[in-house]
Amino acid sequence: MLDKKLLIKSPDIVKKNLLTRGYIFNDDFWNNLEQERKIAQVNLETNQENLNKLSKEISKVKDDETLIEQASLLSSLVKQDKEILQSIQNKIEEFLLDIPNLIHDSVPVGEDETFNEVIEEVGDIPNFSFDPLDHSFFIEKSDEGRGAKIAKSRFSALSGDLAKLHRVLGQFMMDIHTNDHGYEELYVPYLINKTSLIGTGQLPKFEDDLFKLNGNTDLYLTPTAEVPVTNLHRDEIFKAEQLPIKYVCHSPCFRSEAGSYGKDTKGLIRQHQFDKVELVKICHPDASEDEHLKLIEDACKILELLELPYRKVILSSGDTGFSATKTVDLEVWFPSQNTYREISSCSNFSDFQSRRTNLKFKADKGNKFCHTLNGSGLAVGRTLAAILENYQTEEKSFSYPKILNKYL
Repeated sequence: MLDKKLLIKSPDIVKKNLLTRGYIFNDDFWNNLEQERKIAQVNLETNQENLNKLSKEISKVKDDETLIEQASLLSSLVKQDKEILQSIQNKIEEFLLDIPNLIHDSVPVGEDETFNEVIEEVGDIPNFSFDPLDHSFFIEKSDEGRGAKIAKSRFSALSGDLAKLHRVLGQFMMDIHTNDHGYEELYVPYLINKTSLIGTGQLPKFEDDLFKLNGNTDLYLTPTAEVPVTNLHRDEIFKAEQLPIKYVCHSPCFRSEAGSYGKDTKGLIRQHQFDKVELVKICHPDASEDEHLKLIEDACKILELLELPYRKVILSSGDTGFSATKTVDLEVWFPSQNTYREISSCSNFSDFQSRRTNLKFKADKGNKFCHTLNGSGLAVGRTLAAILENYQTEEKSFSYPKILNKYL
């Protein structure tokens, strides 16, 4: 959520920044709300002050029925003013929840992914003596349509070596991040409430992308471990010396993939259910850029150990996610498509999520909002897909990265 004080103090700066996303700030609506809030605030304060004065007079006179009647009337007005003010503040809250984060100065300005900038390419692209197969060949051979039979399309059932490799990859990633990178491992609920989704920015804007439970409940299937892990400390205040907090969590993720029909329907690229190892950081505002760089390198390390060619890409303003101020994608090479595909998004959210979750730390002068960051370290299914493509053989089989030998 944006800082309301910044909107009031520097509306032109906010509008100009949001415009780089293609977001047009509704000036008239905001100004009208603020004007209504000011009037309601003044009315409440005036009537409350008059009621306080009258209460003091009544305490001296006691049985003056005229004063008691006036106090009763003022009391009703104060109650009414509070309800009016609360209603306006609720509208302001709804308005603010729909506004994306401001874009960081270092982000390239552009309307879509064509303006993204490649930072670096790492690793050697494999040179096959045969036409490489799409990873979906191996997945379909294992699944044989059973995933769709059990659930529906875009669900996969893996068996044998593929099921084992999928499990091993998650374990390998968790071991590296906990043992080598210093993250604390978490296990969190896979069902999350509406408040948690609002806190990280999935709601109210992206409800169509979520799986909501039927019945009298506000519970949803988690779209990413970012949501429960970031909300773990909602409404808490850290000591400055406790920061940064570094968490890693392996969990299934569930997404409806609304609006993506016809794209990547085969294989493991765009599934309704997939596993992901998520890295989450809570840090001091002054350290968030450095922590973002470290988080990116932690995710890169997995790709390097697996000897998968990849590249780093900084997303343009128009392609940056709703809650992020800056995002660097890691894209792994897919030989069958002769292109790179996203396998991790590493984002800095500044204080956007912390304002929504009321996540603070003790500063020299009062409490301030923390900064939050996260990134996939990595998406397990997409990593499996990348291995199948980059380690395939002419005999329509595949080998394994050497680093996984001790697991397999």
